[in-house]
Amino acid sequence: MIIKNGRIIDPDSRRDEISDILIKGYIISKIDKNINLEDEEVIDAEGKIVAPGLIDIHVHFREPGFTYKEDIISGSKAASRGGFTTAVCMANTNPPVDNIETLNYINEIKKQSIINIFQTAAVTKGLKGTEIVNMEELKKYGAAGFTDDGLPIMDTRIVLNAMLEAKRLDVPISLHEEDKGLISNPGINSGRVSEILCLRGAPNIAEDVMIARDCLIALNTGAKVNFQHISSGLSVDIIRWYKSMGANITAEASPHHFSMTEEDVLTYNTNAKMNPPLRTEEDRMKIIEGLKDGTIDIIATDHAPHSTEEKNMEFTKAPSGIIGLETALSVGITYLVKNSHLTIMQLLEKMTINPAKLYNFKSGVGEGGKADLVIFDADEKWTVNKFYSKSSNSPLMGKELNGKVKYTICNGKVVYRDK
Repeated sequence: MIIKNGRIIDPDSRRDEISDILIKGYIISKIDKNINLEDEEVIDAEGKIVAPGLIDIHVHFREPGFTYKEDIISGSKAASRGGFTTAVCMANTNPPVDNIETLNYINEIKKQSIINIFQTAAVTKGLKGTEIVNMEELKKYGAAGFTDDGLPIMDTRIVLNAMLEAKRLDVPISLHEEDKGLISNPGINSGRVSEILCLRGAPNIAEDVMIARDCLIALNTGAKVNFQHISSGLSVDIIRWYKSMGANITAEASPHHFSMTEEDVLTYNTNAKMNPPLRTEEDRMKIIEGLKDGTIDIIATDHAPHSTEEKNMEFTKAPSGIIGLETALSVGITYLVKNSHLTIMQLLEKMTINPAKLYNFKSGVGEGGKADLVIFDADEKWTVNKFYSKSSNSPLMGKELNGKVKYTICNGKVVYRDK
């Protein structure tokens, strides 16, 4: 396969040039001007960007236990449509991934995926926050990292010991930071909109106190710690300070937290309900500032499928979360690049090389490297009107976005082609 005349943007090598790419098998064989070989499939990428395949370190593919919402195969197809060639699945399945049997079950199913799938394991048994799993054994059987995502770990001693073990094993530990004792109704910010809806919500401090605690423990242990889906502006400030102190921490922002605010709950109702919640415009802008100055290293979707029936419940009973794999790149281009907050190189850095570094993956466009690539038109406008995901719980349905994925290539094979 030859990709012709694409603008190659590679955050790993800082390459930004128009060139051709020759793919042989699953490897990038050659990058040069004017590659012409007979009997090769040719993809015309003129006017388009060719970049490393996107990497999402925070997805919920709901298998096992909730496959009516999503499964590994449908989730992989949704990811490919969004330009993702690698996804890291969370452990809050049913049963949770806190044991070898469940991990091996997923390891078998993911062999059928069209993209690269990695599975995390839970930090605590049953996601109960009271007893740490056998992290060493789970790592041996392929767990890429550890997280109780969906639930905070309230016991400080458990967090400390888990970080010490993660440090010993040299694996990342990712944390969902919300103090449940400070939250009345999850999924909605405690503020103007919650008052309009006569609900008591989730205040910023519920996130801030947990971030502050665990930044301090991370600094003390030296563990590789990732803070998931940051929503509070003060949390950005706290993380920035601890990074300056030398803590080995990363932070991720989800597209909805830099593109939406609590006001969107009034329009989209439960399709704007997520944990942590959409917050104020001030919080949104501080997240963008964190993305700009590198405090927030990674953009991750927190792709969280739910059925239409579940999302049509009254607000306090509906589950939190929205899908995001098929729109993430476009949201980044629309709200960050087109508004001059980030360059396209910086956006791709947060969706490729930085998430790769957290998990020690390879990412880049270089000779001899794996042919995991996305080809997209950064200027093409499109309207969100369907999903490859089993679920459609997104506030973006019907919205016009900039930037459209044209091809996704994983392991040298075209796994998505825009029609």
